[in-house]
Amino acid sequence: MKAIVHLHSVADLYKLFNLGNSHHPLVAVLDFSNVSEQVEEYSKISTDFYSIMFKNYCKNNIKYGRKAIDFQDGNLICIAPNQTIEIDNEIEHKENMMGWGLFFHPDLIRATSLNDKLKKYSFFNYEVSEALHLSDKEKNILFDCVQKIQMELQENIDVHSQFIIVSTIELLLNYCSRFYGRQMITRSQANKSILAQIETILNTYFSETNIKSQGLPSVAFLAEKVNLSPSYLSDLLKKETGKNAQEHIHFYLIEQAKTYLINTEKNINEIAFSLGFEYPQYFNKLFKQKTGKTPLEYRTMN
Repeated sequence: MKAIVHLHSVADLYKLFNLGNSHHPLVAVLDFSNVSEQVEEYSKISTDFYSIMFKNYCKNNIKYGRKAIDFQDGNLICIAPNQTIEIDNEIEHKENMMGWGLFFHPDLIRATSLNDKLKKYSFFNYEVSEALHLSDKEKNILFDCVQKIQMELQENIDVHSQFIIVSTIELLLNYCSRFYGRQMITRSQANKSILAQIETILNTYFSETNIKSQGLPSVAFLAEKVNLSPSYLSDLLKKETGKNAQEHIHFYLIEQAKTYLINTEKNINEIAFSLGFEYPQYFNKLFKQKTGKTPLEYRTMN
């Protein structure tokens, strides 16, 4: 079993691929056709920086978590710091290495508005198997952003450099958000199947599980059941229904609470405990938030 190769800096990335010195300590653009492959088969790699990679026609598969994906159709993957990917299969020949990579350290954006906005780009927490499939037009749009960053890196660094680079990275990320939205729309039929699975899972869980002992289902639990990452599942459900995964769990929780309130003699505290709440006041607060009434008001009205 290979040890994990951890890259702390952009300089480490350049050293790994035998590229000499980096133009900038915190950001790099790589043309994969110019990269001399230095990664052994079945290597595991993690980094302290963000990675956005687009590759075509390569032999390598990349594994992230338990999932694998190849880049033969031209896919984009976005990986946050400290996430591990595994390179397997044979080492690819140089003529097959087509595409680009954009890599930037969190320190590049830490004092900028993008630092806070980065949390909204949930695709950094998707599985690699949930990669973005790009149309030719979309490939060109992203490549144009990458070229602008590359040109800026080749200029002498001045007071405008960081702003131009960071704003272009943000533009690229906004395009990625748009293209992922498009992808979810075009996969709407498959998404409806996942939605049906989620509804069945939650119906079964709340009707058959001892929630008091097992606890409420988590977003991670639902995602594992349908073989998706929690972030991708949440975004998919939001696109299809207007509610994210946590809101779906709360919907079924409140429906079960309504059933208990109307059809049992349990008091409010007992109902809260049976639904997995350690503190009844949290149950009261959530019920009021979702229905506009306290549990007692709801019981009295019905």
